[in-house]
Amino acid sequence: MAHTTNIDTLLTRGVDALFPSKEAFEKRLTSGKRMRIYVGFDPTAPQLHIGHALQLRKLKEFQDLGHEVIMLVGSFTGMIGDPTDKAAARTQLTQKEVLKNAATYKKQAGKILSFSGKNAARILFNHKWLSKMSFQDVVELASHFTVQQMSERDMFDKRLKEGKPIHLHEFMYPLMQGYDSVEMDVDVEIGGSDQMFNMLAGRTLMRAMKQKEKLVLTLKLLTNDEGKKMSKSEGGFIALGDAPEDMFGKIMSMHDSMILSYFELITDVPVEEIEGMRVAMNEGMNPRDMKVRLARKVVTMFHDAKAAEKANEHFEQVFSRKEFPEDMPTFKATGGMQVIDVLEKTELVSSRSEARRLISQNAIKLDGVVVKTPELMVEEGVLQRGKRQFVKLEK
Repeated sequence: MAHTTNIDTLLTRGVDALFPSKEAFEKRLTSGKRMRIYVGFDPTAPQLHIGHALQLRKLKEFQDLGHEVIMLVGSFTGMIGDPTDKAAARTQLTQKEVLKNAATYKKQAGKILSFSGKNAARILFNHKWLSKMSFQDVVELASHFTVQQMSERDMFDKRLKEGKPIHLHEFMYPLMQGYDSVEMDVDVEIGGSDQMFNMLAGRTLMRAMKQKEKLVLTLKLLTNDEGKKMSKSEGGFIALGDAPEDMFGKIMSMHDSMILSYFELITDVPVEEIEGMRVAMNEGMNPRDMKVRLARKVVTMFHDAKAAEKANEHFEQVFSRKEFPEDMPTFKATGGMQVIDVLEKTELVSSRSEARRLISQNAIKLDGVVVKTPELMVEEGVLQRGKRQFVKLEK
């Protein structure tokens, strides 16, 4: 039986909501029965990121308590694309594309989950059952939901009000995610709070098709200071496979308002200690030292302590000692701009195609951190092409 303290931490730290209730979770967790718990990721990109790490860490907590855990790769749902938080339909991918994206997911997740040993995590792929369903099967699933239920989803409601199209296949996504629970006969699903609708669809189908109550645990999201979820387009994207120096630099460049939430959601630093940091920040303490500590912890977690030490030294050399040129052109990016637009307007590149090529070759950096996507939003810092061309961005 799990220790009460472990259960309380499991059900509170980083948790946004519990369905049907915290009491229902506590009852299951203290019953002594081994549960089957899963987290699912659609392979729309080849890299898992630190937001995924939050969910994998919570799954690992259940694994450490002896429960069966599954990492589900959405090899079918990834082709369709989850409409959650999307103002327009996603571009559909081929199965070849999604499987290629997922090729190293197990290795990346292995930085957190244990895929070997006495209670090894399993990795499953949902195309193995969803691709075999007949049209009759899909109609049967759809019969458990109403159009009103689907259209009440926030992003669908917003699109309707704005006169934007909603494609019928997007209504199918919650059904598919819900059926994953049925196929795997799970007891618990874990996901970000933005996945609540899809996960609750699984509760509906489990009751109807298995006469079983599935528990749902939603987690807080890592967001920027504007409340937007971390992503490649919004910035703050830290991939689990990032080099130590890149991880360290990205954390040091994040907004001060994100520090405490990262400590809470990504590290094991005691809550009481984090509250002490909050008080210190409110009293005027320079948050830089906290960022350094956070950066070292994150790099150690996904690499090792030696890599964290070297990344710290690299950061100090490049930034704290100001080893950028003292005299460089400046550019105002007030309000934020995509890095590809800044590169073009500052004439660091001769064309947008050259900008994309240089980014793909890791030749563009922001504050010493390699820029991975042309859509990265930037506002301030030092933008660098190669070793000799610099532009200082100002708000």
